[in-house]
Amino acid sequence: MLNYKEPSDSRLLSSSDYSPIDKIQIIDNGIRIVSFFSGCGGLDLGFERAGYKHLACIDINEHFCNTLRANRPSWKIIGPPQSTGDVSNRKEMEKELRKIIKPNFNGVFIGGPPCQPFSIAANQRFKKSDKNFKRIGFNHKTQGNLLFDYVWYIRKFKPAAFVIENVTGLLTVDGGKQLAKAVSMLKEVGYHVSKPTVINAVDYGVPQIRKRLFVVGSIKGDFIFPKSKNKKTPCIAALQASVQNVKNHEIRSHDAQSVKRYMMLKPKERDNLGRVNRLDPNKPSLTVIAGGMKGGGRSHLHPFVPRTLSVRESARLQTFPDDFVFYGPIARQFTQVGNAVPPILAFQIAKEIEKQFFKRSRQDE
Repeated sequence: MLNYKEPSDSRLLSSSDYSPIDKIQIIDNGIRIVSFFSGCGGLDLGFERAGYKHLACIDINEHFCNTLRANRPSWKIIGPPQSTGDVSNRKEMEKELRKIIKPNFNGVFIGGPPCQPFSIAANQRFKKSDKNFKRIGFNHKTQGNLLFDYVWYIRKFKPAAFVIENVTGLLTVDGGKQLAKAVSMLKEVGYHVSKPTVINAVDYGVPQIRKRLFVVGSIKGDFIFPKSKNKKTPCIAALQASVQNVKNHEIRSHDAQSVKRYMMLKPKERDNLGRVNRLDPNKPSLTVIAGGMKGGGRSHLHPFVPRTLSVRESARLQTFPDDFVFYGPIARQFTQVGNAVPPILAFQIAKEIEKQFFKRSRQDE
């Protein structure tokens, strides 16, 4: 086996520093949810583990829907090939949803509208004049208005609470005007809406630096985000377990010149030609990225072996359990993992929503 010229600190930190989502016991809380833009289900797994019951997951991508159907065959998946899963087709999706829920829905809507038009990371190596620059926000032909489509469904069905998740670029792409408009539209129909808040997943037990924007609203009161943890989880806590016989662990084949360059890197150093970073095992991972829909993007370099991480290793950094299998071409598996909300983070938000809005209302009854 090839190794780095300068090995990483070989102290493997105790796995007790890291709690995979599947180690948390599910206690049914009776709260129902509908998931929009579900992807492979990062938000969904967190809410499931917190005890919520899924009524439907909606997504337009067939690979993502196949992943959800294979892993959760009892869930209703609205998407290809049986349905378009197109949230922008309001008439079709409203008809589908009315089969399941009614207005004044005493449950939760969760969703993260596709974020590439607002993403900083996806465009940081391109100039605005470059044809590959996609950070055009609400001017994007197919994805730029999906936030307002989601807001339309919230206003139409009036769930007791909702979660909006997105990249931090949504705050700045147009000076925040459109996001402020969306928040205003929700307040108009009686929602208490949290201040758009950037959360770093590393502050909530995820072994990865991952900043995302969250907006939580409820007809029942103001939302207070969960308190962050003082201790950061190093990436080795998620990567040290055996990968023998696990799914989604196909290793990328690197050419000899790339491997030679990788072998010279110290922990935290970057190979600028390949645009990859060697992870430091005793620090949280850098952000797991999705890559482009045409196969672009790279995972990070393993802290001990001069190669990029597999889909499974990336999924572990996102806190997905090993028995959750991703389907589709490998490039699309990376897309699913990289686009997801870490289930451990979603779990903590879900528990706070239950505590603040649903347990309180039951006590008042």
